[in-house]
Amino acid sequence: MKRVVLVGAGHAHAQVLLDWCTSRPPGAELWVVSPHALAPYSGMVPGWLAGHYRYEDICIDFAALAAAAGAHWVGDELVALDPKQRRLTLGSGRLLEYDLLSLNVGSTLRPPPSPAVPVLALRPLGELRLRWDAALATISRSAAMRPVTVTAVGGGAAGFEALLAVRQRVRQMQPRSTVHLSLVSTGVELLPGMAPGAAGHARRTLASLQATVQLGKPFDDALPAATDLMLWATGAESHDWQRACGLAVSAPGWIRIDRHLRSISHPEVYATGDCAAWEQPLPKAGVFAVRMGPVLSHNLRAALGTQAPVPYTPQRRVLSLLATGDRRAIASWGRWSAEGSWVWRWKDRIDRGFIERFKVAPLAAN
Repeated sequence: MKRVVLVGAGHAHAQVLLDWCTSRPPGAELWVVSPHALAPYSGMVPGWLAGHYRYEDICIDFAALAAAAGAHWVGDELVALDPKQRRLTLGSGRLLEYDLLSLNVGSTLRPPPSPAVPVLALRPLGELRLRWDAALATISRSAAMRPVTVTAVGGGAAGFEALLAVRQRVRQMQPRSTVHLSLVSTGVELLPGMAPGAAGHARRTLASLQATVQLGKPFDDALPAATDLMLWATGAESHDWQRACGLAVSAPGWIRIDRHLRSISHPEVYATGDCAAWEQPLPKAGVFAVRMGPVLSHNLRAALGTQAPVPYTPQRRVLSLLATGDRRAIASWGRWSAEGSWVWRWKDRIDRGFIERFKVAPLAAN
């Protein structure tokens, strides 16, 4: 019996489990390791921050999905990997061996210490709920007494969406409050990589709310002196254990993979999503992990049997739908863009449909 271990409750692993719910490969047992049973879908996080969804509405229940797939669930965290011994060390001290290993652990952020200003890091997603509950309680109390300032550090989609979502949520809780917005980025563009029209929509949205936008500046030089909450949404970073895990990694610590999503140094190890470095650099966005999922599932089955693996081919153009907090959204696809409440309804339908796919009943033993 070969042991397949999935580490991480990411979008790609959700699709592997869904595939195993349909049929389990013979002669294999599946294990799933993650510290959090509920895994938020990244596309719905801004809507949850804004108060449009309950946390449960935006999550895939990985423990239930694992049970439906006939997999062993381990609520623990990976802290070390020994690829020579094919052994994992978990946070509890437990050792777990594998024949095939798949890593879909996302990324993290490391904001600098800021004792004077509460900082909300937007990654890892699994830890965001507790951090957000505490930050929201603090800023809501302040907003009841005086104007407050929220600053996003990072000019990409995460910083832009979170900034507008937090404003919306605070105004829901304190309708008479005044919320000043600030966005700071070392980059010189707002929403780099997206359609010019989408960036234009974003600039106009921020301007309509009298937000201060400072691009091309270090955050410590541009941070408003009276900031009440800092949203940290800079570039994704790898987990500490990745650099020391013995797998081939890129300079930032991402696991280097081939066209079949396998480690280039250890072919029994697969990696997908943010934690992986594909042959050509890809944006750290959930849409790529979603597209990697079916390829990963096929190739794990191939490694267990006789069928040939298939290559992963990233999409040339990516549809991005950015929530603006007020049940409106901005769309970007290639050079096409749009904005409005209809884009939000489109985004909401897509997102709810994605989550609904993973609500499954347990599979009978076979």
